[in-house]
Amino acid sequence: MTLARLAARHGVATVHSPADGDDVPVPEATVVAVLAALGVDASTPEAVTAALEAAERADRERLLPPTLVHWRTGDGGDGPGASPREDAAPYRGTNPYGDANPYAEAGPHGDAAPHGDAAPHGDAAPHGDAVPHADSAPHGEPPAHPRDAPLRPPSHLPPGTRLQVTTEDGAVVLGDDWSGLPLGVHTVEAEAPDGRTATATLIVSPARVPGPARRTYGLLVQLYSLLSQRSWGMGDLGDLRELATWAGRRHGAGFVQVNPLHAGVPGAPADPSPYRPSSRRFPDPVHLRIEEIPEYALIGPERREELDRILADAAELRERVLGKGALIDRDAVWEVKRRALELLLTTVELGPGRRADFHDFLAGRGRALEDHATYQALAERHGAHWRSWPEALRTPRAAEAAVRADPALAARVDFHCRLAWLTDRQLAAAAGAAREAGMAVGIVHDLAVGVHPEGSDAWAGQEAFAAGMSVGAPPDAFNARGQDWGLPPWRPDALAAAGYAPYRGLLRELLRHAGALRIDHVMGLFRLWWVPEGREPTEGTYVRYDADAMLAVLVLEAHRAGALVIGEDLGTVEPGVREELARRGVFGTSVLWFERDWAGTGRPLPPEEWRAECVATATTHDLPSTAARLSGDHVVLRHRLGLLPGDLERERSADRAETAEWRGLFERLGLLPEGPGEEAEIRAVHRYLLATPARMVGVWLPDAVGDRRPQNLPGTWDEYPNWRLPVAGPDGQPLTLEQLAASPRAHALLSELHARTAPPGARRV
Repeated sequence: MTLARLAARHGVATVHSPADGDDVPVPEATVVAVLAALGVDASTPEAVTAALEAAERADRERLLPPTLVHWRTGDGGDGPGASPREDAAPYRGTNPYGDANPYAEAGPHGDAAPHGDAAPHGDAAPHGDAVPHADSAPHGEPPAHPRDAPLRPPSHLPPGTRLQVTTEDGAVVLGDDWSGLPLGVHTVEAEAPDGRTATATLIVSPARVPGPARRTYGLLVQLYSLLSQRSWGMGDLGDLRELATWAGRRHGAGFVQVNPLHAGVPGAPADPSPYRPSSRRFPDPVHLRIEEIPEYALIGPERREELDRILADAAELRERVLGKGALIDRDAVWEVKRRALELLLTTVELGPGRRADFHDFLAGRGRALEDHATYQALAERHGAHWRSWPEALRTPRAAEAAVRADPALAARVDFHCRLAWLTDRQLAAAAGAAREAGMAVGIVHDLAVGVHPEGSDAWAGQEAFAAGMSVGAPPDAFNARGQDWGLPPWRPDALAAAGYAPYRGLLRELLRHAGALRIDHVMGLFRLWWVPEGREPTEGTYVRYDADAMLAVLVLEAHRAGALVIGEDLGTVEPGVREELARRGVFGTSVLWFERDWAGTGRPLPPEEWRAECVATATTHDLPSTAARLSGDHVVLRHRLGLLPGDLERERSADRAETAEWRGLFERLGLLPEGPGEEAEIRAVHRYLLATPARMVGVWLPDAVGDRRPQNLPGTWDEYPNWRLPVAGPDGQPLTLEQLAASPRAHALLSELHARTAPPGARRV
């Protein structure tokens, strides 16, 4: 019981409840290991008692909790088109693990009984075929809340306590009049009459994320899969700019959502998954359109022959994928682009204006960029796995001396800083093109749930990650062994101690050129399943985060960027999470095939009963395409790869019955006037989505041309070419962006969506 009390104080669960509702105890060794990763010794009964006494003593003596959160209305947090929401609590005092504490006037979320979460991406049990809204969270608008109270200091402070607030802009406010504090992340210092002192982070955030100005639809695409006649073997930022311009101007689309463009782990063979990056903060220069770098046009004739060889290799890569049936080869693409960038950056000097822009970029990114570029340069010499580097290079501050002493290494650091700058500028160009095309939202970027343990972020921010731990998912009805995703989790206590600076910096960087941000496995803002190194995923446990602080930072940064937030909340979600996300204006994700009346009849959920604040879609990147779903091809594929839990004919029969149920519903609602047929039925699926109140409707771009293949098939590795397939037609032949834009099939589908979502007076196509 003492160990359980100690674990609870640090947000570590000692039991969890799978989907079947039976409580499962967490192994004591797991609890001890997780506590050790949080800096708490629980190795013996004596150590547990001492740690618990120390924690309770610290609580009694502490003047302030680590974090204070104040939600404030009236600062634009509700955005155009959204109803105002107001909160009652002047602030919330929380500890790093999200537990209630004695300083809270309105405590954060309690520890509801955990449920098994769905996997993110990669070698995980599929979201598909298994992910209803298991908690039966109500759909529709979130409830209204009473008026918020004024911002004031905590009421529990001893009389005579001296207070000082330093705002994030450096202004100092003395005393207890906090009414004029601006939105932001501020520092509170307190000194009690008895000499006790405390420092806390104060987050003042709008009550809600901005909402879209109007209902809209958009395209969902894995950027690498969208090749044009100008691509170098995979889709790039030039293709994204062209897609946004075409979709916005020609078809009235309001957004384009892409996969994470995070920097991958350097070296070959690279992991093709965009969901296991080296850095979530910086983009990968493999996405650059080389010809659109301004200095490209200035390469002199003396290097033209070398450039021509590079262009010939790039053309061959493109032809292999588009004409010869090859898979997308990220390693080969990067090797050709690296040669071009080496040529370009070493032979063409920046002009005065470009150099000034680069220096401004360096100043704005600061130490975070320097660390990332240093990691990249060191990885070129010593390999990507930094734990095997020489001892003197295993921490960023120690590595600084090596860079200063080595001009060649310093030059490589500068090279990688330039790549980050060039990529940022092309991201800005794509975002600008989306705005100029009239998109209501713009580019929707994607935030992966974590990073590779040997990558840039893990090296640069070692103190923020839990050593010896990995994020995963507990066992459930669809994966009895649980899942280990190989991603080190952030320590909630380290985030709080740093005033959430790593998290704030990450969000700020991703939101620079985003009209919206999609957060993969958004439930991770509340808790994550930690698996100790060397143990099976079944032997993990949940660790809770300060969800109030995490959400407040998210809402604040989205407000500053004028961006929407979309949470991927598929799978089993603990009670209250969807409601709290909706309360803060975070949209959910609703996939047609999973929207059923799970608490009642089990039948498809009528369109009018869907929630409004979501992206409604027919599929995602790790689910079957709509054509494969309607035809049953996805069942055959999973059978061929040994992924079906039962007999093929029984599975096909069940799948046909499910598809027939949906098809019959489309017919009864008058959504299939053309009669049966693949193209007509795909249009009917999207007409159904349009019949819901969902304020955003997403079209999986491969669905527009009848592609039958999933981009990722969870549960596979070499058995299926995950993350390496180009967009293709029904026959499996790759289609270029130019061919897609000329496709009558795509035109028919997108024109219908445009007609149903266009604002009054918009030009019809």
